[in-house]
Amino acid sequence: MKKMLLATAVSSAILATSAFAHDHGSVKIGLLLGFTGPAESLAPAMAAGAELAFKEATDSGKFLDGKAIEVIRADSTCVDASAATAAAERLATSDKVASFVGALCSGATGAILQGVARTNGLMMISPSATSPALTTAEDDDLFFRVSPSDARQGEIIAQMLIEQDIKSAALTYTNNDYGKGLADSIQTSYEGLGGKITLAAAHEDGKGDYNAEVGALSSAGGDMLVVVGYLDQGGKGIIQSSLDTGAFDQFFLPDAMIGESIFGHFGADIDGSIGSIPGTDSDGAATYSELATAAGFEAGPYSGESYDAAALTLLAMQAAGSSASADAKAKVFDVANAPGEKIYPGELAKGLEILASGGEIDYVGATSVELIGPGEAAGSYREIVVEGGTDKTVKFRQ
Repeated sequence: MKKMLLATAVSSAILATSAFAHDHGSVKIGLLLGFTGPAESLAPAMAAGAELAFKEATDSGKFLDGKAIEVIRADSTCVDASAATAAAERLATSDKVASFVGALCSGATGAILQGVARTNGLMMISPSATSPALTTAEDDDLFFRVSPSDARQGEIIAQMLIEQDIKSAALTYTNNDYGKGLADSIQTSYEGLGGKITLAAAHEDGKGDYNAEVGALSSAGGDMLVVVGYLDQGGKGIIQSSLDTGAFDQFFLPDAMIGESIFGHFGADIDGSIGSIPGTDSDGAATYSELATAAGFEAGPYSGESYDAAALTLLAMQAAGSSASADAKAKVFDVANAPGEKIYPGELAKGLEILASGGEIDYVGATSVELIGPGEAAGSYREIVVEGGTDKTVKFRQ
């Protein structure tokens, strides 16, 4: 609740700044995140991160000759494709946004891309949609993402399991694009390295009881249970049932399973579990964490990526000299990659000024942004272990 209030305060500050700068006009950006649903605990810090970048650009007075950014939030719900597209359609047709930042989850992102972004010609940059299926999706060059594809995360997870001498593992995944895509990548990579997946089984989010699913996984056996799920619903329920029945007591936690709602709930009961999440130990990451703290929120999972998605949106518009997605989409790669002056968190005014004068920038941001075609992030991962009921960083992997 505290984080939500803080994030709302940041949003209110942006809107107030927009009103102050109304003489110069404003650009509306739709912020589409799963404020409800199986990953809702991640959304407040992600929204606060994006809104921090929007406020920074507005306050600089350098964005498109002094235009303000007006942020309009919408709930993509994470897994309800109909609700996600309806929310995005309202932003596109009623609110007349120029672009989207989001969505949070892969299924919602894909639905919005096909059902709204393409039909309305609106660019979207997701901080956290990682499904491999998005790599080859028809997108009219409108879609970009800051987090790397799960095709790579599956390879990272397989390597970690082998290095931990996990010779066999059971695997459960949330029954959607994200879950199936990452599960397939893990199984292919892990078995290619000599490991064995004893059972790969889907689970549904929102159930009150997961004993049947856990029973089947337990019967199949394995040294560890890999939980490709969401930290606020199905994945959390799978872990609870596993602990209650004694089926498993150590887990692999991929990106969407890592967050305070997991560690705060289970504490030391899941000590010894390991996991992976996009992250970097760069100077930009440290700077962003300091900026977030100063703004009154914690830089949680995908918060830095959200700042970067918002920043790339604005910098691409500045490079194009236009807030129109048709113009800005052609500039995203230019501002994200070398050559040019490196731009870090807190330096958006500098980046905007360089672009306004016709110069070049290389946006590094909070997450060492580097885009590879088509609209993909190269990315790196933070390897964690659960100790004392919280996550400890072991190292970073690329």
